[in-house]
Amino acid sequence: MTDEPHRGLWDGDAGTLLEPSRRALLEILKGPYLSGRQQPGLWAALMADERSIRSRLNDLFLELVMDPVEEFAFARKVRAPDVDAPSALRSERLTFIDTAMLLVLRQLLLAAPGEQRVIVGQDDVYERLAVYNDGDDSVFQRNLNGAWNRMLNKFRVLHGVGTDRAEISPIVRFLIDEERVRALSVVYQNISGDAQTAVGHPETVREDEEGGEEE
Repeated sequence: MTDEPHRGLWDGDAGTLLEPSRRALLEILKGPYLSGRQQPGLWAALMADERSIRSRLNDLFLELVMDPVEEFAFARKVRAPDVDAPSALRSERLTFIDTAMLLVLRQLLLAAPGEQRVIVGQDDVYERLAVYNDGDDSVFQRNLNGAWNRMLNKFRVLHGVGTDRAEISPIVRFLIDEERVRALSVVYQNISGDAQTAVGHPETVREDEEGGEEE
């Protein structure tokens, strides 16, 4: 597919992308990402018209990040030292537990290289985060449950596979980069008071769209 002239989708339509490409572009802009496994039709449209969709995103100071193997794509603000790029994407501010849980999920994913699917139990993840319990068990449990549900339903980095079990999406690798992970890990380790916390060693663990704690 290219930007060749074609019949508009409605009277007065000045757009040049075909309808499937427009829908793929819109899904990427809506976020958090386009999954080829969950939306194969939109993924096929993206693969067929990648250049045009990438161009549209660049017009908005955004770049397209794709993993053709794991079949997911998302947009993030361009990172160019010579361009003061405005922010075109809505950011979500993460809670303390949200960020800690993302770090745990990332570590668990990276600890299983070569595995096609990494499935974790809710109890295991919660146990790794127990070091951040300030003493009020009921409030801490409520915060953990809220973070787990956001990972499933809002950020879509977990996909439920049964009662209290979920598959970690490979996109977790891209949400927090190495430099941010090192900085966040040091902060969280200092908070926990234990150099061997559930978020892992800062030197062993590696944001998009400013994942971690978004601005």
